[in-house]
Amino acid sequence: MKKFRILIYGTALLSLAACKKNLLDTVSYTQESDAQMWTTDNLTDQGMAGVYAALRLNIDQGSASGNELYQFDRYGVGGMVRDADALQVGTITPSNGMFSSNWKQFYDGIQRANNAIFNIPLKSPSAADKKAKYIAESKFLRAYFYSRLNQLWHGVPVYLTPFTADDATKGRETEDSVWKVVVNDLTDCINEPNLPLKYGKGNASYGHITKGAAYALRGKAYLYTRNWAAAAADFAKVQEAGYTLFTGDYKALFKEANEQSDEMIFSIQNIAVNNYGSTTQFFCGNRSSFGSCWNTYLVSPVVVDMYEKADGSKFDWNTVIPGFTSLPASQREVYFFRDGLTAAEIAAASSRGLDMSKYLPGGNEARIKAAYANRDPRLTANVITPYSEYMGVNGSANQLYVSRWPFRSNNTPVWDLATDTKAYFYYLHRKFVYEGATETINRAYGPTDFPVIRFADVLLMWAEALNEQGFSQQSLDLVNRVRARVGMPALQSADVTKPTYVGDQTAMRERIRNERRVEFVNEGINYFDELRWKTWREKTFAAGAGIQQVWGGNVVNYSWKGDYIYYWAIPQSEIERNSNLVQNPGWIN
Repeated sequence: MKKFRILIYGTALLSLAACKKNLLDTVSYTQESDAQMWTTDNLTDQGMAGVYAALRLNIDQGSASGNELYQFDRYGVGGMVRDADALQVGTITPSNGMFSSNWKQFYDGIQRANNAIFNIPLKSPSAADKKAKYIAESKFLRAYFYSRLNQLWHGVPVYLTPFTADDATKGRETEDSVWKVVVNDLTDCINEPNLPLKYGKGNASYGHITKGAAYALRGKAYLYTRNWAAAAADFAKVQEAGYTLFTGDYKALFKEANEQSDEMIFSIQNIAVNNYGSTTQFFCGNRSSFGSCWNTYLVSPVVVDMYEKADGSKFDWNTVIPGFTSLPASQREVYFFRDGLTAAEIAAASSRGLDMSKYLPGGNEARIKAAYANRDPRLTANVITPYSEYMGVNGSANQLYVSRWPFRSNNTPVWDLATDTKAYFYYLHRKFVYEGATETINRAYGPTDFPVIRFADVLLMWAEALNEQGFSQQSLDLVNRVRARVGMPALQSADVTKPTYVGDQTAMRERIRNERRVEFVNEGINYFDELRWKTWREKTFAAGAGIQQVWGGNVVNYSWKGDYIYYWAIPQSEIERNSNLVQNPGWIN
């Protein structure tokens, strides 16, 4: 199998295709000047790889707010950061580094793509078909970076030729104008005859852009412009290209063995070598994971409660523990205690004001485990739930852990799963968190590719595009394909007595949205969805919302300061450098 490997020359990161388990298996590269770049076939390959490498900017163990997509999930119902986040607690200003670093990274990617589009026809001696394919790939990547900018800032400066810092003084285009740029680039990509529809598993070019990826991204752009018919047509083309749902176990889809399945349309390529892999393990793992990781990103109880029961009905805590939701959040902790609490632990709980008469010394664990039984299988595939097992590592050997509360020092054959502080009881991620001692050799840089677009995403966007044109069986069928993969019952419009009944466009809209919320946990999709739907406030900032332990008790409170937060602040440093930039309304430095 081939993957892009990342090198450095000049100011750009480069990569080249190489054997997956070897960082370099061809030659060593040194710095090349801009004048020499693109002037040989080999340098053309390197330059193109440098454009792809912009996808990996600032992915490292020292940055929990870099450009790797899953990290954006911390702002959505699918993920919550452990520490107080300025955007969610309401203290963020335009000077915050999150705004400036992402702005810079996306424009860095655009600059690289512009250089390729401009210089390949002028300088490269490569074959005409190869050059045409590389230009199309560069246009896709430029469209991707502009789409990210537009999703967050809603109108940005547009540069379609190489530019210097001194040249970068344009004002902002309108949001619609930027989407037209994105659509035009992707249309050029689709119209390029040398670009294939898809690459199969093991193909030497796997990881390069395909027409299937271009159709998927253009369809998403059409969703933002509410061109529902065009979006649906593009998503149909993705299916025609040969992409399909992975037919195996949902959890297995996110393992290295299946990273090139036909469900994966466009992914960031990773290997388990410093600066070349995924940092999901480092930031989403836990203290019992390989290498003792940090669980910086957590799973919200809000999204856990969204997972339906196995029959398709809504989950309700009150059916497991009568009166649960009417209790103050702090009082619910008693139901999550482990069996056999010590006298000291009972005394500590009583001193916190808990009603320990509700504690079952020999059945507390069984009672709470029942809340997670007979649920949508994606719940336990995505989340480490209370009293479930996790295969971690002790030294260099596999060690089985169980998520218990309160945490105790490990002195039994099955140890307690440890979080960062051991003082809080959180839902933790399973997806993209490695298990055991053999899956990876590096806690900070994992080998599994990270999907940017996969076919389940396309199916659910397709269903959305159809439903926005009117309630239909076709929209139901598309959602049901995603549900059937995990064994969930089909939605239907015939029997009103069934929990899977959906009767109109409004109800279907919410079903589609909830399906996306539970399908894409920890995939960097949920936050952008909530922004697009303008539902982030209601789903993340409800009364009492915050960084919560499993029973809903807040560790950090959230604070919604206004709807202006749906539009990211133009970085203050950019406004000071470029007087033609106008700040989004509501932001004060």
